[in-house]
Amino acid sequence: MKWSVALKLGRVSNLPTVWSNVLTGMALAGAATADCRLLLLVVSLSLFYVGGMFLNDAFDHGFDAKARPERPIPSGQVSAAQVHALGFGMMAVALALLAWAGYGYEPFTQWRPVLAGLALAAAIVFYNWHHKNNPLSPLVMGLCRMLVYVTAALAVSAIVPHPIVVAAGVLLCYLIGLTYAAKKEHLGRLENIWPLAFLAAPVIYGFDLALAQPAVVLPLIMFVAWASYALWLLRRRKPGDVPRAVISLIAGISLVDAILLTGAGQILFACLAVAAFVITLALQRWITGT
Repeated sequence: MKWSVALKLGRVSNLPTVWSNVLTGMALAGAATADCRLLLLVVSLSLFYVGGMFLNDAFDHGFDAKARPERPIPSGQVSAAQVHALGFGMMAVALALLAWAGYGYEPFTQWRPVLAGLALAAAIVFYNWHHKNNPLSPLVMGLCRMLVYVTAALAVSAIVPHPIVVAAGVLLCYLIGLTYAAKKEHLGRLENIWPLAFLAAPVIYGFDLALAQPAVVLPLIMFVAWASYALWLLRRRKPGDVPRAVISLIAGISLVDAILLTGAGQILFACLAVAAFVITLALQRWITGT
């Protein structure tokens, strides 16, 4: 398989949003800025993401043959069997890395990150297997991102702290709105707009955080401006606007992380989350994000 095909299958332009999720999960669980498990978790959760994207194309190759024939499998650049094998293989390696994180570093969290990783793998596989015509698929996709927070948290903490639970709920709402728009991407239009109201969750929670931590206002303004741009694209609905809005909202995940991190007083990590947002936008110019 050519590298260009692998990069396209893995939607690697969106990986920085996974990295900011890892930062958020670790930071809200009380990890130190220089925690030595950070790189290990970034690699592991990146493999879950890329492996999941491979499986998305593998499970969807029949649909893509009709709706998106330019995708790597229907265009004959790679076989569905090969993509299946690589997708599951990456998730197996990701689980092994989580075991290393749980048993190789103090304080030992042992089996906890592995269990969370197994739940994440199950959610990823279920979503890819049964997301077409499934009205609950946005919820399942949101669960996948929530489990990134939880997995990162349980790699450094024996429990899931309350801030992680709240942050996961906020991210879930955002992903429900985002995934609804993404499900309609191949149509180039949206029949209903009410699910997009879930995108307001980070704004509502951001205002609450800003009451105690005024610095939240800066990433909150950035998020509101960027989400407004994406919603404007969805409202305009010219050819290509829905896909552009979707990848814009995906990049916005890192701005949600910046809001949460700033609210927790993790300014350095918040700056890294904003950097992840910028890097995602830059990469999306070269590699499609959906």
